[in-house]
Amino acid sequence: MTHILALDQGTTSSRAIAFDGHMRPVASAQREFDQHFPRSGWVEHEPGDIWDTTLATAREVADEVDDIAAIGITNQRETVVIWDRESGAPIHRAIVWQDRRTADTCAELRAEGFEEIVRARTGLLLDPYFSGTKVKWLLDKVDGAREAARAGKLAFGTVDTYLIWKLTEGRVHATDATNAARTMLYDIHRGAWDEEICARLDIPMSMLPEVRDSDGDFGETTLLGGTIPIRGVAGDQQAATIGQACFSPGMIKSTYGTGCFALLNTGERAVTSDNRLLTTIAYQLDGKVTYALEGSIFVAGAVVQWLRDGLGILGQASDAGPLARKADPGQEVILVPAFTGLGAPYWDAECRGAIYGLTRNSGPAEFARAALESVGFQTRDLLEAMEADMGRPVEGVLRVDGGMSASRYAMQFLADITGAPVDRPPVLETTAMGAAWLAGQAVGLYPDAARFAAGWSAEMRFDPKMDGATRQARYKAWQDAVRRTLSG
Repeated sequence: MTHILALDQGTTSSRAIAFDGHMRPVASAQREFDQHFPRSGWVEHEPGDIWDTTLATAREVADEVDDIAAIGITNQRETVVIWDRESGAPIHRAIVWQDRRTADTCAELRAEGFEEIVRARTGLLLDPYFSGTKVKWLLDKVDGAREAARAGKLAFGTVDTYLIWKLTEGRVHATDATNAARTMLYDIHRGAWDEEICARLDIPMSMLPEVRDSDGDFGETTLLGGTIPIRGVAGDQQAATIGQACFSPGMIKSTYGTGCFALLNTGERAVTSDNRLLTTIAYQLDGKVTYALEGSIFVAGAVVQWLRDGLGILGQASDAGPLARKADPGQEVILVPAFTGLGAPYWDAECRGAIYGLTRNSGPAEFARAALESVGFQTRDLLEAMEADMGRPVEGVLRVDGGMSASRYAMQFLADITGAPVDRPPVLETTAMGAAWLAGQAVGLYPDAARFAAGWSAEMRFDPKMDGATRQARYKAWQDAVRRTLSG
């Protein structure tokens, strides 16, 4: 068996990628699925769509490479699925990580002073982004759900757990430590579900999956031909951290997909943030936890989708960079893409997007430039907060990945506005590679972390070209725009 199958279940599509014995992608398939927006700020997925697209892409790739040694799973995090243990039927659409419907619940808990308990134990903030209040909402709103949950009839899972359940045909109800750490229900220091938080949210602990190592044993599937073990699971951003070989404290990666997520490896130390970043689990191998500081930006690649689908000024996403280069250099249009609020370090669920600096001559090119630059500005926000938490500059290279990192314009501006070199690897979808490495090294096909890290290389480096005075002036203008946008 010489291939690893990585299942990368994302916010807008499901992908399957086969990696050979040298960790090279050799076959892939991808299918998009519908997004549902029942109300402003609400985002849902049909669990059946998640499963159907995952299974279809997995089978398509498995047909191309029939010698699969193991499966690795990586997934959109915080998204909630609750299903009936006997029938396997979901009780409601999945509530997606972007969803803001529980903002009032979070505000009530914050007013009670409950956020300090949440932060101390989970490393997270009280925000609708995380799974806990989503679970509470479903149990409160779906008829009979809470009674069924108390009777032990319902199972909760993030998307990884749901896929494991489906792949093993209901035999395994489990998650890994990285996904558990994003639920707002898991004590990242004790390595256990937190009884007090679950009780406050009235979530029966019988619903919760077993938590295993990221390279643990998650059962077997027979749905792809033969019997294939599932041996690697990690939330998408942690999988990207692994795929970028950020195994040493101080290393940082930033992934640009629908949102943007920067993780700074802090080793065995769980750094408490004073700047509204998240303390989280980077990965857990052989029972040993490695921690990270994380900054989460809700809108990155989604802003390009908005240009294409909402405004209709792009034929395809790759047109954004060439259009941005045509922008009038004399205009300073700034877009704050708070379509569903702002994430770190602001965590303002109520503010909404705004554009500043428009003139009569502002047009599609200026909008494209402002959209791409908003991602660089937001990334600098995260790096500034990380430096404040660590008490020292975050030095070295920023490793980037994800679909938007293919944009040379966006990555050059990122280097310019942060003043740091940006390295882009040959395989941009390092999320899938991270999941593949977890599974591959677990079954002895791939090298250990040290040898994997030694073999990592960049396909392209973007060095800063902007002078310091311009960098500071532009960032100051961004900060002013954000202040004007915040709801408070």
